[in-house]
Amino acid sequence: MPQSMPVMTDLTPELEAFIAEWKDKPGSLIMVLHKVQQVYKYIPRDVALTVSRKLDIPLAKIYGVMTFYHYFKLERPGDHQIAVCMGTACYLKGGGDLIKELERQLGIGVNCTTEDGRFSLSAVRCVGCCGLAPAITVDGEVFGCVPTSRITEILDKYR
Repeated sequence: MPQSMPVMTDLTPELEAFIAEWKDKPGSLIMVLHKVQQVYKYIPRDVALTVSRKLDIPLAKIYGVMTFYHYFKLERPGDHQIAVCMGTACYLKGGGDLIKELERQLGIGVNCTTEDGRFSLSAVRCVGCCGLAPAITVDGEVFGCVPTSRITEILDKYR
C-alpha cells in the first residue's frame, strides 16, 4: 500500500520572510535550519518538508545536514534543557556523578526528555567554565562547583 505524502506546514510570516531572503544565497540551508530551530526549538519533519519544497532542496539532503550537525534537534526538547559539562576538568571533578544523579531524579537517560516534557538532559564537551568544574547549564544559566547534593535545589528552581 503506498504511503501518503506528508502535509506541508504553514510557516510563521517571520520564517516565510527569512526563507525568501535567503533562498538564493550560498549557505541558505544552514541559515534556514538555524532559523527554524530558533522558532520551534527543533526541526519538525513537516517543517523540514516545507523548507525542502520552498528551497527546492531534496528532503534527504536536508536530513543529511540535520543529522551531520549535532546542533540540530530532530525531536522536541524539554521546556528546560539541562547540559552537563563533560570536558576534562568537569569530568575529573565529578561530571559523571552529576549525570547519574540527574538521570536518577529525572527518570531519564542522557539525550532524553522527561515524559511530561519539562526537562531534557544532555552531556556536552565543554561549557567554557573549567574553573567552576563540575558545571551544568539549565537553559543557558551556568551552575558551577556543583555537588550532587545540589541537584534537587537546581531542579526545583525550574519545576
